[in-house]
Amino acid sequence: MIKFKFFILILISSLIALPSVSFAKSDETYSTLRMMVDIMEIINEKYVDEKTSNELAIGAVKGVVKALDPYSQFMDEKDYKEMKTETQGSYGGIGLRITMQNDELTVLTPIPDTPAYFAGILPEDIITKIDDKSTQNISTDEAVKLMRGNPGTKVVLTIYRPSTKEELEFTIKRKKIKIETVKKKMLEDNIGYIRLSEFNAQSASDISKMLKELASEGMTSFIFDLRNNPGGLLDSAVDICSLFIKQNSIVVSTKGRDKMIEQNYYTQKKPDYPDLPMVILINRGSASASEIVTGTMQDYKRATVVGTNSFGKGSVQTIIPLSSGNALRLTIAKYYLPSGRTITHSDNKKDKTNGITPDVYIEVSPETEVKLYMQAESEKLPKKDTKKDTNIEDNADEKVETDEKVKDEVLETAINLIKEGKVK
Repeated sequence: MIKFKFFILILISSLIALPSVSFAKSDETYSTLRMMVDIMEIINEKYVDEKTSNELAIGAVKGVVKALDPYSQFMDEKDYKEMKTETQGSYGGIGLRITMQNDELTVLTPIPDTPAYFAGILPEDIITKIDDKSTQNISTDEAVKLMRGNPGTKVVLTIYRPSTKEELEFTIKRKKIKIETVKKKMLEDNIGYIRLSEFNAQSASDISKMLKELASEGMTSFIFDLRNNPGGLLDSAVDICSLFIKQNSIVVSTKGRDKMIEQNYYTQKKPDYPDLPMVILINRGSASASEIVTGTMQDYKRATVVGTNSFGKGSVQTIIPLSSGNALRLTIAKYYLPSGRTITHSDNKKDKTNGITPDVYIEVSPETEVKLYMQAESEKLPKKDTKKDTNIEDNADEKVETDEKVKDEVLETAINLIKEGKVK
């Protein structure tokens, strides 16, 4: 404790000595850190179990970072190494995109054609337990680590579903996750259709190739489906916008307290489809890069947006390596669309202003949406009723035949808007 106290006092002295820190600011900092030292001393003397200074310091840092936003996180050496390993290759898992909302571990979207997708887990489901571990006060990275594992092993998720006020239990067998990110087809009246499930390094070239194929088949208008797309690479979003918007048009800006990280992103080439009538489909599972593309196209009046409000992930994170192998994931900037608006998210569940607001708003229940995703994948519903406790440990890869079809009101509305000449 003496070493920890000595470190804090040196830090306080350093802050006060900085000429850029005002006296009022340094007094406030000194007072706050003094309180931390006092608490450390009390814990050291009176807490029932002995704790090292390092344990207390890391706990304090994690608490500070957690108070910032759902996306910033302190990673110890083990977590940092695992994060780097996971981004370098495939892994065994169940196929969920998750986030924190109101301090609850919440499903952003199930990834199509994965065990979680076939189980019937829905956007906005709240994960309350992973196996026997409560998710209270858990980080998203910790949750991901618990859900991942060797293909063939099983994980039990306890889910609370706000839309039906039910608690559900899912036993799911992990598999190697492979994501097919883009699909196309030609709809009626020569309407081209592409659904993108994630923005990766190949997305822009894949979209460009598919648009050329659709154009060769006689495409006269286009529907771009970004429903349930959680985002991905910013450069990919910019490149996709470059297919439709005039060259050297601003797509998005990043702005933060550090002026050095502020940057503007522009379309890089002459557009291949500057006048193609276009509709973009979004929902509550559309986030980040999906919102950048949608909001930019909407700002330039280049596309009509149909669906429900998007998620509202409008911030930029960076990984900052620290000493001893630790790292800090920190939100450093916000995204600003061409009109100057930000992509905001509210934790108030009654707030309907999250993310991008569509031009044509159509409310769709989460239960209907998950069935629509399955239909879009040309897959069928699992045997079990997803409104009841579900166990898919032995049939996660089965494609079960059923005659049940769900009307895709959002897609049908987009088609009708094009047919009626209301999309330019």
